[in-house]
Amino acid sequence: MESPSPASPTAGHIRLTSHPGQGTATGALALNWGAADPQVRGPVVGTTANRSQRNVIGTHSGSYGVYRALAVAAGNLVRGHRADLTNTAPTDIVGPYPQWLDARKMVSIDPWGASVQSVFAEQLAMGYDIRPTIAVTKAHIHLPEIKQALAFQRLAVDGRVLLEDASATVTKVAVEPVWWLPGVAARFKVSEAELRRALFEETGGMYPELVTRSDLEVFLPPIGGQTLYVFGDIRDLADPKVTLTARVHDECNGSDVFGSDICTCRPYLTHAIEECIRGAQAGGVGLIAYSRKEGRALGEVTKFLVYNARKRQLGGDSADKYFLRTECVAGVQDMRFQELMPDVLHWLGIRKIHRLVSMSNDKYDAITGSGIEVGERVPIPDALIPADAKVEMEAKIAAGYFTEGLVPTDVELALVKGRGLE
Repeated sequence: MESPSPASPTAGHIRLTSHPGQGTATGALALNWGAADPQVRGPVVGTTANRSQRNVIGTHSGSYGVYRALAVAAGNLVRGHRADLTNTAPTDIVGPYPQWLDARKMVSIDPWGASVQSVFAEQLAMGYDIRPTIAVTKAHIHLPEIKQALAFQRLAVDGRVLLEDASATVTKVAVEPVWWLPGVAARFKVSEAELRRALFEETGGMYPELVTRSDLEVFLPPIGGQTLYVFGDIRDLADPKVTLTARVHDECNGSDVFGSDICTCRPYLTHAIEECIRGAQAGGVGLIAYSRKEGRALGEVTKFLVYNARKRQLGGDSADKYFLRTECVAGVQDMRFQELMPDVLHWLGIRKIHRLVSMSNDKYDAITGSGIEVGERVPIPDALIPADAKVEMEAKIAAGYFTEGLVPTDVELALVKGRGLE
């Protein structure tokens, strides 16, 4: 087979991709989502270096693709740059697992995305610009909360999971979203046509192929991905006999990074990390799955607007109006729809989570609804809840979040107040 034609030099005209034959030519490899054999399934090719190879809508790197475009426009990046994948192979091999072969369980990530260098070596050698959408590496993480846990003897150095300098050893996995549109539509119980139209219209017409190219079923959305932190042997995640402690955590920059005390995000995250370390030291394995869904996927600007509205409303910030203020600003209480979240757990081969460090019923229902068994649910200890975050926590418990304590009444909820803005 002849290698694909090289990318043309920078052209003086714009090539539209909104109709068959304009953006994807005969050089494109077929994509058969869910096929057991990766060669039959085919690689995901979202390159902009050679448009004749493309077999998806969108481009790699999610939202960072816009930064790449800016770098090209500014002249800092050569148009058509090809990634040199030498020595980039995963530090740990994941799968394949039976879940990879079930198209219904893997609709938002590419199960072969970490192994393109080996699985699609022949196509790479032929000149196809195939890029990984998953990367696996090793790291040490340092957290002051872990040092505190050592000081209070809740944890102990073991030289394997927790080292003398109080750092924890982890396997890190970065995952970019890859959406198989028929499967995503089915997950949300809408037609593929409805999904495509909404994606097209609500992104301002950014991707016309969504409505004009029904032959392209895979979309690389311009959204953030996920990062996995594994404590212990990553292969143990697929063994239901090995105790798995896990938390699925949605991004909260203000709390996770800067320690803002209006919510419980960082305390719950660091508590989960401590539990993961303890579990791994006892012969189990721990997992933190961290998703970029800032401000309940409403964004940080909306989140801060809601903060102001909550604290300026008549009567001040109160738990009984916690969700109402969000809905008034955003039109919805939460857009972190968890329907796609379990995909990465299936990629890891997980069949049972023995200890789920989460109070969210949406996450619990999505995980168990996808066929993964959950044993114990671990709430955040009361001592870790910041004073100003009592509003959030009591409102969530009253709304049905998992708790081992009492559910506040409407009267009690109205009495839970946060501090003002000043």
